[in-house]
Amino acid sequence: MRSSNRRTRKASKSKNRFLPRQKAQSAFAGWTRALDKLLLSLILCLLAAGLAHAADVEASRQELTAAEGGGYALSADFRIDLNARQKEAITHGVPLVFELEFRLERPRWYWTDEVLARKRQTWRLSYHALTRQYRLSVGPLRQSFATLEEAVQVFSRVRRWLVLEKNLKPGSIYAASLRLHLDVSQLPKPFQVSAFTSQDWSLDSGWQEWDFVVPRAIAPAAPDDDAQEAREEEAAQ
Repeated sequence: MRSSNRRTRKASKSKNRFLPRQKAQSAFAGWTRALDKLLLSLILCLLAAGLAHAADVEASRQELTAAEGGGYALSADFRIDLNARQKEAITHGVPLVFELEFRLERPRWYWTDEVLARKRQTWRLSYHALTRQYRLSVGPLRQSFATLEEAVQVFSRVRRWLVLEKNLKPGSIYAASLRLHLDVSQLPKPFQVSAFTSQDWSLDSGWQEWDFVVPRAIAPAAPDDDAQEAREEEAAQ
């Protein structure tokens, strides 16, 4: 009986020695889970903050149509949202340069794609405090606007931009791509360092790609018989 009691007390003492270790391990696991949840919440908050201040540009429409005098012209619509950092930079005298790029290629399975057209168009957007107007420059041409929204709307709608001067074979399929972005390399030097590492200056539609099928020539409409007879009668008179 005494031997049995001794064994029971030894087992109890041995079990009691492991209890502090088990409690410590359990507490450590609890702290680890809590820390993981805290880090996850912090990451989600940072992502939400970044999305809230992110600028955005999205292409909503792009098409190629036959141009007058031959060739093809591009029309496109973009939705452009400048963030608070970019708007503040403009109002403080920092010009922003936006670049529109277009490419037209003929896919070739046996070699690299043939580049048929590669065009660029740039807009320089600035603010003049003396006149309190926004100025948009395209090469030597300049235009002033009372509001920032009016100036941005001009280059968000591209109309009849001649991108190819020669005609293509009707029915052929070509790969067209278009991109509008803020050219951070044109920012003043102090801004370029942060622009390449911060999402505050990211404004890029990415390459928008689509297949361009050259429309077939439309046959001229047959002359109207009544109209033809009327013209003949007028000529006879």
